[in-house]
Amino acid sequence: MKTLTSTFALLALSSSLQVFANESDGPTVLLWGDTHLHTNLSPDAYVNKNTNVDPDTAYRFAKGMPVMSDDTRAKVRLHTPLDFLAVTDHAEYAGVPKMLWDGDEELSKTKTGARYIEMIKDGKGTDVFFELIADVNAAKPNMELHSQRVRDTVWKQIYEAAEKHNEPGKFTALIGWEWSSLPNGSNLHRVVFMPEDASVAEKFTPYSAFESDRPEDLWNWLEKTAEETGANFVAIPHGSNISNDLMFQNVDSDGNAITKEYAKTRIRWEPVIEITQIKGDSETKSELSPDDEFADFETYEHLIKVGGTEEEREADPAASYVRSALMRGLEIEQNVGVNPYKAGLVGSTDAHTGLASSEEDNFWGKFSIDSKPEGKDLEGAPGVTGWDMSASGLAAVWAKENTREAIVEAFKRKEVYGTSGPRIKLRVFAGYDFKDNDAESADLANIGYDKGVPMGSDLPPAGKRDNPKLLIQAVKDPVDANLDRVQVVKGWVDDSGKAQEKVYNVAWSGERKQSSDGSIEAVGNTVDMDTGLYTNDIGTEQLTVVWEDVDFDPDMRAFYYVRVLQIPTPRHTLFDALALGIEHPEEYDAVIQERAYSSPIWYTPK
Repeated sequence: MKTLTSTFALLALSSSLQVFANESDGPTVLLWGDTHLHTNLSPDAYVNKNTNVDPDTAYRFAKGMPVMSDDTRAKVRLHTPLDFLAVTDHAEYAGVPKMLWDGDEELSKTKTGARYIEMIKDGKGTDVFFELIADVNAAKPNMELHSQRVRDTVWKQIYEAAEKHNEPGKFTALIGWEWSSLPNGSNLHRVVFMPEDASVAEKFTPYSAFESDRPEDLWNWLEKTAEETGANFVAIPHGSNISNDLMFQNVDSDGNAITKEYAKTRIRWEPVIEITQIKGDSETKSELSPDDEFADFETYEHLIKVGGTEEEREADPAASYVRSALMRGLEIEQNVGVNPYKAGLVGSTDAHTGLASSEEDNFWGKFSIDSKPEGKDLEGAPGVTGWDMSASGLAAVWAKENTREAIVEAFKRKEVYGTSGPRIKLRVFAGYDFKDNDAESADLANIGYDKGVPMGSDLPPAGKRDNPKLLIQAVKDPVDANLDRVQVVKGWVDDSGKAQEKVYNVAWSGERKQSSDGSIEAVGNTVDMDTGLYTNDIGTEQLTVVWEDVDFDPDMRAFYYVRVLQIPTPRHTLFDALALGIEHPEEYDAVIQERAYSSPIWYTPK
């Protein structure tokens, strides 16, 4: 039984690690981190009660040190430290609310600053926030607040904190920020980070949506700045589920059809997509994937809408979800020769508490105001409450070592994956020569690299009698729930040029039998709704398999990614409802099946 005590967690860790003690990881090691975290320098974080958790505190928490949270002023600690972290505060008005609250002399002398300070004194800080976010929605900065002095002062604090905490080989602190394009509340945000140090960071000021809210302009700036400074930027789009059908379109920002040059530029700067985070899961939903029984997971569709006017255009829900984007990318590639959405997948938190916590039983919320159970108020702000948010996610990286350079290189080659929070170990290789017994080898990783290609890669062209085979290994988080099943998600372009999808159950726990339609009965549910505890009496510690695509057509473009499901476990809201002594709200799931998503592997015909 999993309890919330460290004794049982350590026993589970010892038991699980003993099974895999003799296994080789090959030339790469698995590192866990968060590439999307906000501190009190982000305006929305600060006005929502994160007044004290700064970048330095965020790094200390990620390293496993106890810190003081905001609002509750409780001592908090991450159950298992991270291996890497990028603090990515919003570039738009970064540090401005904090400086106003602190009575910054220069800002207080401006007309706007003086007015905001008075509003703050009168208890109208939230109104200040709404005015600031309206400026971001409209991409029209108040230049009294968007000064070069303020921007450079805050940027220096961010990169100096990263320098202080970066320990090559032990813990990696990546220097980064968030470009928060928000046209009329449509989330087009990207986090940006790089492997270089402060000597490069000091040469530029982070690009913000106030300079432009068009992704094309961000990419142009990244290219120009990379040439001038030597920075090797990576940009990650995220929150596509609330992009209002704009993130993965068939057209560019001007409404023109995607060209080969556009596709090349986009995939150069955005090699990875964030598939899961606190503001929901962006894989797919049943409207887009009606045959996927696990499609509607942590669905969240509230736009960040403050002011502005609604753009009239035809709905395109496929442009908001990652699986549809991967399929759309195949179609575009068929037409222009380059796939703009040929991206790897990761998870991260987008927490604004400064605390990178994605564990259901140790979740500190999206904002500090919802970090305590009584702050999860359903009244007044639908979509901005703790009940709506997800305790998600994590970025997993197969890197050669724990350094800035090795981690960013792994992102660029897409040998990364995401989870909704648990540290599920996932290996995926594709090739034509794997044997069934390869899945049982203690040398699975080396076999995978020798006979095939890892997640994020391209399969070589197939021979006439070749079918792709996936070598898959999934291992439970040592201190979390058992695994239910492993699935392969395939996308391909049919003879008409239209992308199709299919989900295959390829490995599962227990003695369950696969039906003729490929389905598997549910694994069961051991969650006790009265205590928030569950048992690992169902499921299994690991699942390994060699799966062959017997439906393969060597003349059709395709991709494959792996989805791993845990057995059902309590959602963070069940813990909070129990703590408050109230009934769990019916409109939210009390029990969920956490998951991991591998980066895809692509096949292109000769």
